[in-house]
Amino acid sequence: MSELVVKDNALIQASYTLDLAEQRLILLAIIEARNSGQGIDHDSLLRIHASNYAKQFGVNNKTAYTVIKDASKGLFDRYVTYHDKNPKNGKDRSFHCRWVDKIGVEPDSGIVYMRFTSDVVPLITRLESHFTSYEIAEVANLSSTYAIRLYELIIQWRDNNGVTQKYGIDELRQKLGVEPEQYQAMNNFKARVIDLAISQINENTNITVTYEQHKTGRKITAMSFTFKQKAAPKQTAIDDSYIKMTDKQISTFSAKLARLPELGSNAPTGASVEQFAAIIANDLKDRDKQNIYRKHLAKLGFDAAKSKGK
Repeated sequence: MSELVVKDNALIQASYTLDLAEQRLILLAIIEARNSGQGIDHDSLLRIHASNYAKQFGVNNKTAYTVIKDASKGLFDRYVTYHDKNPKNGKDRSFHCRWVDKIGVEPDSGIVYMRFTSDVVPLITRLESHFTSYEIAEVANLSSTYAIRLYELIIQWRDNNGVTQKYGIDELRQKLGVEPEQYQAMNNFKARVIDLAISQINENTNITVTYEQHKTGRKITAMSFTFKQKAAPKQTAIDDSYIKMTDKQISTFSAKLARLPELGSNAPTGASVEQFAAIIANDLKDRDKQNIYRKHLAKLGFDAAKSKGK
């Protein structure tokens, strides 16, 4: 079962530089924060198991512990620059803050401990009107940190027909975490960052991306991106008749369905995952509405034919 990553769009739009392992560690920490069941605040000490890293990203446990231990040390010195508006006067402002203010290791258990700073906590836990979510499985096979960041930047435009804003080249470099001295020539930036990232996204995720170059005179000064959702894999045909599900099945699968990105647009504005799951649970009990979820249930491993035979 994949897990949902949720980030405030202020964090998606932020500028920061992380290597691949640090990016992945942040994603696992976000999932741990959301799955704790107790909420999270600045005092919450999160545990990331090497076995979870190994499972999500396809490395062995011994290697995984070394990777997350080193990544946590790297994160201790990293910072993020994010932007918002002053609620009193509406003016733009920017802030620099560190990702974490406490790290620890437990070698015998293969565990790394992390505590997000008070500035970052609300940016990874808030489920209100401005957030982006996706399944971590969608980025698990991306080996370029630029690909992960570009995927996040792009999918927040789902509600804009899959067309992003124009990003100035300097702005785009900052958001993708490209250092000032790296790939200064445009042909290198496109080949080593943009084209590589898009190739990985198109091959390994649930979307297909293209981009457009925008010029001022002869100089490329901005880029915009367009993406389309890939068609869902064809499912084995199932009987469209109503399937009576047990209360346990409804509880389990409504929670899973509520976390699917492709169903996210069906959620009421501002609804939490738990609230959306409650709506789906009621739909699964309804003869007419249940069929809406049939192909998604099959994707999540629900065997309708077997259940019907019981």
